[in-house]
Amino acid sequence: MGELVVEVERSVATVLVGGLPQSAVDLDDDRVLHFEYVQHLALAVDALAPAGPLRVTHVGGGGLTLPRWVHATRPGSPQIVLEPDAALTETVRRELPLPRGHRIRVRPVGGEEGMAALADDSADVVVLDAFVDGRVPAGLTGVEWLDAARRVLGTGGLFLANLTDEPGLRWAARVAAGARESFGHTAFVGLHEVLKGRRFGNVVLVVSAAPLDLYTLRRAAASAALPTGVMPWSDVARRVPGARPMRLADGTTTPSPVPPDPRGWRVR
Repeated sequence: MGELVVEVERSVATVLVGGLPQSAVDLDDDRVLHFEYVQHLALAVDALAPAGPLRVTHVGGGGLTLPRWVHATRPGSPQIVLEPDAALTETVRRELPLPRGHRIRVRPVGGEEGMAALADDSADVVVLDAFVDGRVPAGLTGVEWLDAARRVLGTGGLFLANLTDEPGLRWAARVAAGARESFGHTAFVGLHEVLKGRRFGNVVLVVSAAPLDLYTLRRAAASAALPTGVMPWSDVARRVPGARPMRLADGTTTPSPVPPDPRGWRVR
């Protein structure tokens, strides 16, 4: 792991590991999200998850930005965070203390081991936002791991994944194909320029066993501060025909593509 630094500028604390921005936390208001893809994760939760407290499992913790937001917007939500980097968690807890009354529990385990240990139907929302050296780990991209997430969510849950990909979204399409096999229904949410293949960037994969309410999701995207769109699976399949799920069993799982400038790329 590279050097761990927390930089504060005005009301924003940015967590950097090896010079790579990992998280941004608003010190004045946990409801304010500064990275656009974290805004997209929150947008999907607000649009598609039921009202009131939610049982949320986060795979990847960073600065615990999204858990803080869930606590602020859904008070009383029990949350589990799977974050193997204990030094990172210790630094975040010390320099960016969690709010009073939170129900956030951080477990020092990775996504594969941690997901396998969770009980069936123990979460309403599972969020994958895990990176190693700026890339989503290969072990979290296969159908086998997605099946484990499906087990933890049960029949009515929402799975969200922060993915990064090159123009064309070929790698992300393969993750979506696997999620479609495991769950049934998928869509992407992202900035228009990323969805249209104009640059490397983040997309949020939205997944459910039940049909997605694309109308509500599109309305939420249209109200976003930045130009945001929704790409249903039918559009993904037309743009990336023949996208096949990745599997640990046949050795086809791969991490996400290397960012063009890892030291300047925000991953969480």
